[in-house]
Amino acid sequence: MRIVSGYLRGRKFHPTLNLPVRPTTDIAKESLFNILNNHLDFENIKALDLFAGTGNISLELISRGCISVTSIDSNFKCTDFIKKTAEAFKIENIQIIKTNVFNFLKFINTPFDFIFADPPYDMQGIPTIPDIIFEKNLLTTDGFLVIEHSREINFESHPHFYEHRLYGKVNFSFFK
Repeated sequence: MRIVSGYLRGRKFHPTLNLPVRPTTDIAKESLFNILNNHLDFENIKALDLFAGTGNISLELISRGCISVTSIDSNFKCTDFIKKTAEAFKIENIQIIKTNVFNFLKFINTPFDFIFADPPYDMQGIPTIPDIIFEKNLLTTDGFLVIEHSREINFESHPHFYEHRLYGKVNFSFFK
């Protein structure tokens, strides 16, 4: 895996094979960030990465200049890998929390400028993620939520749905 852009551009990191993840591909990640570049000024935002896995999206956000990134994952191996990678890259503006995402969302009240969620495709409750985020006002006024999901999930009827993009088998739904 590699960081596509920003001050860490080209840096590679190698998740161990025993991580229970399905990382966003470099092509899909690059396409996602090309879209986001038209909507977000990364150097002025606070971001939340739900189901962070390898930290792939968190690291990309930091490399592009985010003020702060909060990475949430329930798996100790994942949060430990993100911590070690952040230390190796000398990153200080990341907060890594090992907890269940749905429990975290119950207690957080801080709005973010960008929220990315990449839950396991077979996880129960994926369709409720945008509802929780908007009911709790976890996005700033101009904030964006992006959910990576399987093709079986369709968010188009959600009142905050903005657009859907497909890159191979990777589906991104955007909300604002």
